[in-house]
Amino acid sequence: MGYMRLLRRRSVLCLWLSMALSTFGDRLYGLAVMWVVYASTHSASLMGLVAVVESLPYIALGGAGRFMDRFSSWRRLAWVDAARTLVAGAVPFVWSPDLGGFSLLLALVLVLGVLGAVFDPNLGALVPELVEPDEVQHVSGLFDLTTRIAAVAGPGSVGALLLVFSEVQLFAVDGATFAVSAAVLSWLGRRALMAAVPEGARQAGAREPVRVRPVLREHPRVGVAVLVHAAGLFVAAVSAVGLPALLAHRMGQGAAGYGFALAATASGALTGNLLIGNLPEKWPWLGTYCGAWAAAGVTLAALGMATTLPAVLALSLVSGLLIPVSAITLRTHLSRFPGPVRLRLLTVDQTAIRTAGTAGMLLLPFAVDAAPAKTFVGAGVLLSSIALAGWGAGRRLTDRPILVAPAAAQITAARKA
Repeated sequence: MGYMRLLRRRSVLCLWLSMALSTFGDRLYGLAVMWVVYASTHSASLMGLVAVVESLPYIALGGAGRFMDRFSSWRRLAWVDAARTLVAGAVPFVWSPDLGGFSLLLALVLVLGVLGAVFDPNLGALVPELVEPDEVQHVSGLFDLTTRIAAVAGPGSVGALLLVFSEVQLFAVDGATFAVSAAVLSWLGRRALMAAVPEGARQAGAREPVRVRPVLREHPRVGVAVLVHAAGLFVAAVSAVGLPALLAHRMGQGAAGYGFALAATASGALTGNLLIGNLPEKWPWLGTYCGAWAAAGVTLAALGMATTLPAVLALSLVSGLLIPVSAITLRTHLSRFPGPVRLRLLTVDQTAIRTAGTAGMLLLPFAVDAAPAKTFVGAGVLLSSIALAGWGAGRRLTDRPILVAPAAAQITAARKA
């Protein structure tokens, strides 16, 4: 299997394990911040405010290309995770269940959002440098696997941890996962492989400003994929907030039924990752990507028409299978660009999906409250239509060949030497 071959390399193994731990820590953080806010305020709207505040830096930093470029190295990402360690670890010591404590928590969430917005695309841009060009799909799938494992193992692990720690102490556990990640990233920064590329060449590549509009004009299919991705994250709010209502109103299900549906989605996503992440690339990337989103729209609409729990579970499983197909396909294609361009495109994609996801969470719950089933159907039809339109547009558009950056060519030559 492609994953096992990659994990035999110490650099990939150490980074993957640290990122798996960090992703699990993010699950703890997501649960802790929402539960602490609700327990202290008993306000669902304030919980939504926290989610919006956490997303704002991802939206705001989309145009800060020069600022993002400053962190395009392993060592600088290590400093970012060291900062996240301090911020997350400070929460249990400064939080209090009153307005002042909530305001302080909101500020810390904003800081963590800024650090996360810097970290995520830079890590995505650096990971392909660990492997050969023909291993990009496998390494993209391998690091996507951390999210799938956390989705399966996270809920039960969180329940076990809450037997030992309080909700607010989960922030400190999250901080500890960032500390491990910082140590691994610092170690990677000292690796001889990274030093094999002349420092001047790396800095020139990292600091060269990249304007996204010319890149998208040369590669219009990437722009189509980003728009489809944004549409997918916009309608995802329907499932996130509407599935409990749909299960309760139509099928009389409670928390157990909702838990089963989430478990089916997570299991499908894990299975889908293991399938696509280890398969050779045989199909056109944009067709595969848009096809997966079109199928996801069909499953979303079908959920709105489902009348039994087994049908919901089957559709949730299929929906989960499709998630890594789209995620790995897009990440693999973007990873083939030279480092600075790769970082810029990953940042643009991150900004687009965060903006669309935030808009969806602000707007679509009102439609779900009014008519849950019809909203599912309408959102599914919208998503499938946009994905199919993107597929059709992509067939008429032509991308220029992806040029290999000089630094990337030197890295490959160093591996072969």
